[in-house]
Amino acid sequence: MRFSLTFATLATALCATAACSGDKRADTHLAESTASTSASTPSSADAAAPVATAGAASNVRGQELYARCVACHQQNGDGVPGAFPPLAGSEWVTGPASRPIAILLHGLQGDITVRGVPYNSMMLAYGTGQAMTDDEVASVLSYVRASFGNTSPSVTVDEVAKVRIATAGRTTPMTMKELQALQ
Repeated sequence: MRFSLTFATLATALCATAACSGDKRADTHLAESTASTSASTPSSADAAAPVATAGAASNVRGQELYARCVACHQQNGDGVPGAFPPLAGSEWVTGPASRPIAILLHGLQGDITVRGVPYNSMMLAYGTGQAMTDDEVASVLSYVRASFGNTSPSVTVDEVAKVRIATAGRTTPMTMKELQALQ
């Protein structure tokens, strides 16, 4: 049990510093690596990609930004069992847009149940070390809410702006209880 806790703690720290750091070089390398791999070889991740629509440009940008998330939530959105929750079929992703917006803006800490499975980890604010624009937050969430079998509506820049204003004084990550209060 101690090993699992240590592994989860180490994995959280690595993901927090590498994936969420906002390091453009890491994002670019990962995006280029993913693009070259998927261009040459079809994968199951291709099946999870959203169908091209009028918002295809936004989905492309959202997919590029999602490259920062794959270390923890994986290319297919399934997460890492016991450490990082899935985004595929997650009630936190597909429910009210204010919840995933708040998670990306402020991070998440403590106990949370996703698809009936409890997790207790920490996610730093998306893009820690680099401020994310409302458009970037809306793009990545729109991609996630339309990928991995999810079929929720896109997130708008106005929705992100409203949550950003409503939570502007926040200095700590969100908790499950606080997310439940958001509509």
